[in-house]
Amino acid sequence: MSKPIENYALIGDLESAAMIAQDGAIDWLCLPRFDSPACFASLIGTDDNGFWRVAPVGAERCSRRAYRDDTLILDTWWETESGTVRVTDFMPPRTRLPCVVRTVEGQSGRVRVRSELRPRFNHGRVVPWVRGAGACTVAVAGPDSLWQRADDTGQGVLRAGSTVVDFTVTAGRRLTLMLAWAPSHLCEMPAPLCVPPETALKETRDFWQEWAAQCRYQGPWRDSVVRSLITLKALTYAPTGGIVAAPTASLPEHPGGERNWDYRYCWLRDSTLTLSCLLRSGYRNEAAAWLDWLLRAVAGGPAGLQTVYGIEGQRSLPETEAPWLPGYEGARPVRFGNAAAGQFQLDVYGAVLDTLYRSLRAGIPLQEHMWSLVNALMSHLREHWREPDQGLWEVRGPRRHFVHSKVMSWVAADRALRIGALLGRTESSGPWRALRDAVHAEVCRMGWDPVRRSFVQSYGSSALDASSLLMPKLGFLRPGDFRVRSTIAAMRELDQAGFVRRYQEGGRGVHGVDGLRGGEGTFVACSLWYADALAAMGERGRAREAFERVLAVRNDVGLLSEQWDPVRRRQMGNTPQAFSHIALVESAFALQRAGVTPQACV
Repeated sequence: MSKPIENYALIGDLESAAMIAQDGAIDWLCLPRFDSPACFASLIGTDDNGFWRVAPVGAERCSRRAYRDDTLILDTWWETESGTVRVTDFMPPRTRLPCVVRTVEGQSGRVRVRSELRPRFNHGRVVPWVRGAGACTVAVAGPDSLWQRADDTGQGVLRAGSTVVDFTVTAGRRLTLMLAWAPSHLCEMPAPLCVPPETALKETRDFWQEWAAQCRYQGPWRDSVVRSLITLKALTYAPTGGIVAAPTASLPEHPGGERNWDYRYCWLRDSTLTLSCLLRSGYRNEAAAWLDWLLRAVAGGPAGLQTVYGIEGQRSLPETEAPWLPGYEGARPVRFGNAAAGQFQLDVYGAVLDTLYRSLRAGIPLQEHMWSLVNALMSHLREHWREPDQGLWEVRGPRRHFVHSKVMSWVAADRALRIGALLGRTESSGPWRALRDAVHAEVCRMGWDPVRRSFVQSYGSSALDASSLLMPKLGFLRPGDFRVRSTIAAMRELDQAGFVRRYQEGGRGVHGVDGLRGGEGTFVACSLWYADALAAMGERGRAREAFERVLAVRNDVGLLSEQWDPVRRRQMGNTPQAFSHIALVESAFALQRAGVTPQACV
C-alpha cells in the first residue's frame, strides 16, 4: 500500500532531491537532476520500482524525526526493544556528482540494522546489473550507475534484485552508507564517496546554517518561515537559478483520481511570488539568479511565451504516460512531462512584467535589452488580451475568458507603465494606459456578478474562484472596496472545514471546468491567500486563524504538499510544493505588516 504523502521528508543538494518516508525508505529520487528519470520510484509504484531503506530489522516506523537546526539534514530516531539508534540523512551540496549519505549511530543498547538498496532506472522500469567493485557495490543500466559504499560492513549481499547490508550498532558506534550516481561509462569510484562522512556532514551543516542566517524575517512565525525558505532553496536548481514547483511527479490531487501531474519544472506564474518572497526575506542573490533564469527562459518572440519551462529553460516538455507504474494508491495515468507548456495562458505576461518591476524597485539592475522585451510583450498582449485562455489553473477543457487572466493583463499594463516611469521611458505610456483602463473596465463589468455580489471565475459564469482573493494584493482594487469585501465574504462557498478550494464546478457536469473527472482537495495556497485578504481588511483574528490552520496541517518536519484533504485529513498532490511554501512566507510577512500576532500572544 502507498504511504501517506505527509510521511515524507525532503533532502536535497540544489540539483535533485530525495523523499524519505517514516519507515526509513527513500521512495523517490531522480538522478542526476530533478527532471531526470527516477532511480527510486516506489512512491508512485511498488517496491519493485525501486527504493533504499535503512532501518532497524523488524521496525516499521520511526519513533520521531526532525531537521537538525536550520538545515536540510534529517535526523531520525528508532527506539527498539534492544536499544535506540539515530539515522542521519543528507545530500551534500553538489560539486559535480550527486551523493546521498546515511549515517547510523547507536544511542543505547545493541540494535541490528538493515540497509536494503533496490535501484530501478528509467522511472522504476529497468533492473540494473549489480556487481562488486572493490569496497563498493555498483548497479549499472544504460547511461546510469549507482555506487554504494558501506564503511566497516563489507559488501552487500544480492537478494532478489536488492543489495542487502546487515550490521549491528552499539552505543557510540557510528556507521555510514553512501550512494553516488555517475555516468556508467566512468569506471572508477565517484569522488563524493572518497570524502570522509564527517567532512561531508560539517560542510552540509555549515552551508545550510549560513544560508538560513541571512533570513530577515524576525516575526512571530520565524521557525515556520525559515523552514519554508530552506524548502524553497532545496527546490532550486543551482546551475541555472530555476525553481521547480515540486521534486515529485504524478502524486494525485484526489485518491484514485486522474489529476496526476509532473511538477519537476519551473512555472512563470510562480515568478512574482517567488521573487517577492526571496527579496522580502533578504535573499537578493537567489532573487537575482531566479530573475536571470526567467529572462533566459522567455528570450525570443512574445508569441512563444510559455507558462512552464524546464530547469534549464527548455521549452519542450512532452507529456507521456507510464503504464508500467500502478500509480500512487492506484491513481492513473502516471504522467511525466507536462502538456501545460503548450497552453495559452494570459496571466504569464503579467507575471513576467510584475517580476521585472519588482526587480527594478529592489535595485536589481536589468540588462539593456529588457526595455525591448517589455515593448514586445505589451505589443503582443494588446493584440491578444481579449482572447480566451486556459487560465491560472491550466484547465484541460475549453478555453474561457477567465477573470484572473484579464486581471493579470491589467497587471502587465500597469507594471509596464511603472517600469517606463522608473527608466524615464514614456513613449508608449498612452497606449498602455488605454489598455490598462480598458481591461479594468471590462473586468469590473463582465467579471462581476451583481446577483452573487462577487467576482466570478470567467465571463458569463456564476462559479467562484479563489484567484479573486489576489485582486487587492495585485493592486487591481483596494482592500476596502465593497466589491473586494463582498467577494471575500462569498468565499465561504469555497470553504471546506476551514480551508479554501480553488473553484466551484459551476454545474458543468462530471468533467468539471477543467475537463477532468473526479474531485480534489483544498488548495493550500488559496487558504493562505484568504488569510492575506482578511488581514488586509483588518480582520486580524480571522486572518490569524486561517494562517495557523494551515500551519497545523504541515507534516512532522514542516512540509506542505499542494493540497489538503480535510475529510480524510491528509495531504494530497505533489510535495513539497513550492507554491504552498511561497504563499506561507508571503502570508507571514502580510500578517506581520497588518499587526497580526499568534494566538498564544493575544
